[in-house]
Amino acid sequence: MSIRARLLLIALLAALVPALLVLVRSVEDREAIIAAGTQRLSTLAQDKSDELYERIRGTTQLQFGLARARDLDTDDRVGCSAFLSEVRESHPQYTGILTIRPDGRLFCDSLRSGRELDLNDRDYFRRAVAEKGAVVLEPAFGRLTGRAVMQVAHPVRAASGELRFVLLASLDLEKIATFAGPVVPGARLLIVDDKGLVLAATPQGSAGFKPGQSIAGTPLWQFAEPRDGAAEAEVAMQGGELMRWARADSNSISGTRVHVLAGAPRDAIIAKAQRRHANDIVALSSVALALFLAVWLLAELAIRRPISRITAMARQLAKGDLATRIEPPLPRGELGALMASMNQTAQSLQNQHAELSRLNSRLLQSQRMEAIGQLTGGVAHDFNNLLTVVLGNADLLSELCKDDPARRQLAEMIGAAAQRGAALTQQLLAFARKQPLDPKVVDVNQLVAALDPMLRRTIGEHIEIEMVRGAGLWPAMVDAVQLENALLNLCLNARDAMPTGGKLTLETANAALDQRYADQHPDVSPGQYVMLAVSDSGSGISPEHLARVFEPFFTTKEKGRGTGLGLAMVYGFVKQSAGHVGIYSEIGHGTTVKLYLPRAIGAPAINSEPQPCEPAPRGGTETVLVVEDDDPVRQLACHELRALGYRVLDASSGPMALRHLEGAEPVDLLFTDIVMPGGMSGRQLADAAQALRPGMRVLYTSGYTENAIVHHGRLDAGVMLLPKPYRRAELARAVRVALGG
Repeated sequence: MSIRARLLLIALLAALVPALLVLVRSVEDREAIIAAGTQRLSTLAQDKSDELYERIRGTTQLQFGLARARDLDTDDRVGCSAFLSEVRESHPQYTGILTIRPDGRLFCDSLRSGRELDLNDRDYFRRAVAEKGAVVLEPAFGRLTGRAVMQVAHPVRAASGELRFVLLASLDLEKIATFAGPVVPGARLLIVDDKGLVLAATPQGSAGFKPGQSIAGTPLWQFAEPRDGAAEAEVAMQGGELMRWARADSNSISGTRVHVLAGAPRDAIIAKAQRRHANDIVALSSVALALFLAVWLLAELAIRRPISRITAMARQLAKGDLATRIEPPLPRGELGALMASMNQTAQSLQNQHAELSRLNSRLLQSQRMEAIGQLTGGVAHDFNNLLTVVLGNADLLSELCKDDPARRQLAEMIGAAAQRGAALTQQLLAFARKQPLDPKVVDVNQLVAALDPMLRRTIGEHIEIEMVRGAGLWPAMVDAVQLENALLNLCLNARDAMPTGGKLTLETANAALDQRYADQHPDVSPGQYVMLAVSDSGSGISPEHLARVFEPFFTTKEKGRGTGLGLAMVYGFVKQSAGHVGIYSEIGHGTTVKLYLPRAIGAPAINSEPQPCEPAPRGGTETVLVVEDDDPVRQLACHELRALGYRVLDASSGPMALRHLEGAEPVDLLFTDIVMPGGMSGRQLADAAQALRPGMRVLYTSGYTENAIVHHGRLDAGVMLLPKPYRRAELARAVRVALGG
């Protein structure tokens, strides 16, 4: 099928949609108009029923007053009729008012007819004679006037109860049936008695309804006869005409034995809707014809050529050419929008391809960082072993050369270089989040205050330091030593950002990070934190660099002035401590780094003030079993322990150490490396040793602990660890503490 044929088919379908809408609207309009018309008919019928009720009530009240009039309690027939005539003239709703003697003979009437009538055969008279005081109602055609009336008979009795006369008022039903204005087109009103006899019809003679005509047995009577409240229905009349009828609720006039109906031809009700529908069809036909002509004329000019351009671009995209575009000018309308959308789609695909490339680069970077982290562990283990030997021998050389200043200086230079290597290794472990932490409850205010003197000496006098310590600060659960290192790193970075001087502000405060903040920062858990902020008034960091400041080896400093591990170490430490770090900076105004440390619940803060350096403890005479797979490290440790006076046993693996422990030789302390070959780690060795010798004291050492004694970045409870590399004084102190001395 050609494009033109398809477009014409689309035009046809497009014309069908409004046609269906017009049809639906026509049906809805028709139903709404019928419902509204029926409602107006129902209101008309009910209003007339209520009007009849009110007229009967008014008549009853009038009769009650007339019953006491002396002009009626008289034998003067002429005077009585004249009085009633005056009353009737002031109340035109009555066709007549008359009195009937107890013997059933007409006495006086408002028409002054003077006729002699025997009314004993009238049902309303017989019922009125039997009544003690209530009025009697009966629909009928007046004998004197021939008009449909509602006879209201009121028995007037003496105080003794004897009937004096019956006062009869004839309500004109035709006046009640009259209504002003067209309620709905073709509206009719009927008042019918309980035998189906039409008493009044408005307008008279309409639709074949005439006073005195019977509708008993017809569908209309089947609708009108029940007295179970108001109702509405569509009734087929004689001749096939459909009419909408409404029946009034006749409960209030149940004693009248009449039904009030209002109706109108269905076609007359919906004539307006039909005219609107016809107008809509004509308009729709005109639009459809114009649409077909427009589609036919524009198919070649405005569709075929753009579609060819679209097809050509689609082929290029299918070949993988994401740079292809539909060149301007683009046509207006849907095809132009489609072309623009295809250009946008191609651009989006090109962007997505570039984004995938960037994500792939980030994934490779992440894999490289993970590899660096894995490599860091192995390198740290071996490198720390080497540094342990270098530091230990440097200490020995310094001691041996204490009388030779030149050689002692060389030994101290070796030790200082090894110490710098140890610090670099520690930074790598911090970045990889694999350093063992020993978190405790810390008073951050006290820790910051204790560091104040050292910071002022380190930062320099050209920088003003201000401390803003929050009142009522919560304690934090954090490794105090690592927090001091992180704070020092941040302060040094701030100093470097203010080479000509400035202001450094340290601020602490309580902080509650809610779920909304956590949703914006997926690595944050909502909760309570202790905030430590370091702010400087330096040059600030540009936005493109701000997103990378926590990456390892990234630095904004000039070459040779930084390793790029300072902020990475801070970031790794805070994350390993279950905290959060944020950085805020503006060029020319400075930088603020905020550390959010987890709040400690239910424990007092430890004293974070720096302790005075303790002298190296003395040695001892206990037996120490040294387990180390690296021969130089083991030899160095054994040499230094023997120099301290200890009796030393050594083993290069876990199984060899167990053979010592299985013997009878006393061992006071197991000093073991954690990461060892041979299938048994230091932790496994310690467990086996304590099984053989309950209460055995254990001191671990390692340059890379992995998960043997560190879980979730924290040392297991009760574990003592001497990190590599260590110096003689650190070894002596750790062994003495482990032995409990």
